[in-house]
Amino acid sequence: MDILNIDTANKRDMQLFLDFPFQLYRDVSQWVPPFDSDAKRMLDRKKHPFYQHSAAEFFIAVKADRVVGRLAVLDHRPYNEWNHSQTAFVYLFDAENDQNISRGLFEAAFQWARARGLTQVYGPKGFSALDGMGLLVKGFEHRPALGIAYNPDYYAALWEDAGFENTGDVVSGYLGPDFVMPEKVMKVAELVQQRRGLRIATYKTRGDLKQLVKPMKNLYNSALSGTTDNFPITDEEVNMMAEQLISFADPRLIKIVMKGDEIVGFMFGYPDPSAAIQRCKGKLFPFGWLDILIELRRTKWINLNGAGLLEKYRGSGGTALLFAEMYKSVRSSPHFLHADVVQIGAENDKMQREIAGLGIDFYKAHRMYRKSITAT
Repeated sequence: MDILNIDTANKRDMQLFLDFPFQLYRDVSQWVPPFDSDAKRMLDRKKHPFYQHSAAEFFIAVKADRVVGRLAVLDHRPYNEWNHSQTAFVYLFDAENDQNISRGLFEAAFQWARARGLTQVYGPKGFSALDGMGLLVKGFEHRPALGIAYNPDYYAALWEDAGFENTGDVVSGYLGPDFVMPEKVMKVAELVQQRRGLRIATYKTRGDLKQLVKPMKNLYNSALSGTTDNFPITDEEVNMMAEQLISFADPRLIKIVMKGDEIVGFMFGYPDPSAAIQRCKGKLFPFGWLDILIELRRTKWINLNGAGLLEKYRGSGGTALLFAEMYKSVRSSPHFLHADVVQIGAENDKMQREIAGLGIDFYKAHRMYRKSITAT
């Protein structure tokens, strides 16, 4: 078996890296491929804004002229500056169930990280704030929310064999058609608006949402105060994320909390087009985009993906306000029957407790791993 660095400027090399998951998951009905354009952009050192400040390397494992595994390793400088660390991320790990494959891939990543003076490895964690985190360890029978990783159940054993240690789970919750928001939460939401002078801004068109891009970037970076394992985003990164998100947005499901003219919180909901993405294998052209547009109108699933409040409003009923307003929107659209509350991190223990208190079932979990390495 050989572990090879791929040349991301070489179309054949890049395609070997991108095609492997389609081989590995060809018989897995739950797996949702990434958008072809998004996957290619991660490897494009000229177009992806990540490479304006950071670096990455990509490896494949080849056995008998066949790709049997892949891995990316990232030196994310804004993360290291924000967290005062020397950490490498590992991401896009896929491999057959063979410890020799995973050990070879991880050792190549460790060597690359050590050569850059990095002293620990963390992941799975990706290029941007939109990239899903962690290894799936619970909920294998369920299809993932859009952009969130799915993997076989043997992955955790491969990571632990390589010396990675569990640092906590990122959980996702399920809301079914029988869920009713507790009356107490609805009343708290009303009181918060009255007593703290908060209101929910509403939007009607995707054009309205484009006006939010710059203030939302400022809010996101401000909401990082007091958090760890996060990083501020740049103008170029927020523009890329806005392009991805607004394409699928239903303006009724975008909730912005205002205090006067200031944005102080947000919650994002999206109709889930995953069934169409599976059918078109992540390719928008020639006809994938049409199938996806149709699916956005008929899907019964909504992803609640992304929520935040400025620090001074946390614990004051702001979370109740966000969920109460989102609940109203979901119930006002009768074709939505299921909701996925996507990836609440272990570091946000308070929000996890608040959501569990609403009666939401944490039905999926993704585990984060860390390993110390010796710098050269």
